[in-house]
Amino acid sequence: MNLIFLGPPGAGKGTVAGSIAKELGVPHISTGDLFRAAIKNETPLGKQVKAILDKGDLVPDDLTIALVKERLGEGDTKGGYILDGFPRTIPQAEALAGFSPTHGVVNFALPDAAIIERLSGRRVCKSCGRGYHVKFMPPKREGVCDVCGGELYTRKDDNVDSITNRLDVYRKQTHPLVEFYTNRKLIRDVDAAPAADVVLQSVRDALSKL
Repeated sequence: MNLIFLGPPGAGKGTVAGSIAKELGVPHISTGDLFRAAIKNETPLGKQVKAILDKGDLVPDDLTIALVKERLGEGDTKGGYILDGFPRTIPQAEALAGFSPTHGVVNFALPDAAIIERLSGRRVCKSCGRGYHVKFMPPKREGVCDVCGGELYTRKDDNVDSITNRLDVYRKQTHPLVEFYTNRKLIRDVDAAPAADVVLQSVRDALSKL
């Protein structure tokens, strides 16, 4: 089963995708992971991506599409896959339809206020990289990592202004895909607000109806 997980930043789709992929025995493919792997392996496409990212520019659609197409051509995708972070735009979705059929789309729905609370409350250890949340998973001592005693900090893209901008970009570029896939009768909405285990079961239920 070829699946796409859609949703705004902070909706938890990546975490759920990882769990569902293991249950289905298919790869969980995110564009971020593809970029990192291509750069690490120094593939021809990876070298192009690195040059673009080193300049601080966004990876253009044609290169992102080429990377995804290359990845979906690998043997482990024959039984299906879960795409997370792709497609982000309608042109990307149209390109995907040209080389791989989509069997279902799960849309993780979450209000902006909940997204801002989730993302702005995240803290990361400067030393070991362990993640925390001021409300949902606080450290034992404020500002101090439980594991190594390192200082906790807020990532630049987790401040409220950055989050608001990311949500604006999502609404303009990616949210139109909801209508795109609704018209094709492929989409199932899932409430991403409850606890992770509840959302996971909701996704299982949604997939059983595809």
